[in-house]
Amino acid sequence: MSLLFRRASLASLGLAFGLSAFSLSPVMAQEAAPAPADAAAAPAAAAPVDPNAVVATINGQPLTEADLVLAEGELSQQFAQLPPEQRRAAALSAAIEIRVMAAQAVTTGLDKDTDFQRRMAFLQQRALHGEMVEKGVVDKVTDAEVRARYDQEIANTPPANEVHARHILVKTKEEADAIIKQLDGGADFQKLANEHTSDPSGKTNGGDLGWFGPGQMVPEFDKAVFALEVGKYTEQPVQSQFGWHVIKVEDKRTKQPPAFDDVKDQAKQAVIRDKYFALVKSLRAEAKVEIPDANLKKAVDTLESAK
Repeated sequence: MSLLFRRASLASLGLAFGLSAFSLSPVMAQEAAPAPADAAAAPAAAAPVDPNAVVATINGQPLTEADLVLAEGELSQQFAQLPPEQRRAAALSAAIEIRVMAAQAVTTGLDKDTDFQRRMAFLQQRALHGEMVEKGVVDKVTDAEVRARYDQEIANTPPANEVHARHILVKTKEEADAIIKQLDGGADFQKLANEHTSDPSGKTNGGDLGWFGPGQMVPEFDKAVFALEVGKYTEQPVQSQFGWHVIKVEDKRTKQPPAFDDVKDQAKQAVIRDKYFALVKSLRAEAKVEIPDANLKKAVDTLESAK
């Protein structure tokens, strides 16, 4: 369902969060920039701005700092390409333009138009919907609920194994057979990989593929590598779409779940999503909704049941 939230920060609520959100590689926080050596040299914090301060007057009507902030937020996409120092002036110019055009529309009676009034009613409902989400859902999410959701997802996630492997990729089975024969005779795998692999990334690191989990390699490779014991290499070459592989497993381990701090934003969004749909479900149950068109009602019911 596409949710028409008033604030851009809530747009992600329409996404389906769940276990898959926690299987993604965690986004690591950037390191904070070092503090200036001379604290006195750091710029002073800007003085708080009075939201009621008048920025401009249009036909005797004040336009305040709060109005300007609202304009900047609502029109942020249009100003995205402008340098920061120009955005305030651009927002004020746009706000003035909107005010004078709106006044002219009222003068000519456009505000009485039926289609306009219908759009205004919808926009008001959408704005109220956004306020309800913000005040009735988002603001009520607690840190304890977010942590509980994280713990629940981790508890429901089956342990997954990771493997650290190397491979030697060649074009023909005969080449792979010859390499396996050398390994059987005691040859060093890393040295052979540097000499023979056609994988550019493996020519200088002994064919090292690092750590990876199930499903990250092509199926033939994936099946073979997870069947090997630590320290063993494939006794038969493994064919894939890339050629013929000789694979060695260096180590195995159980994949560690992402740290709470790395995925807490995802966990919070999951809590918000669940609370939102629970609220919608309760309100829909209390509302009397009638859809005369049988086919349209069936389509809507199908969508609702999938939520």
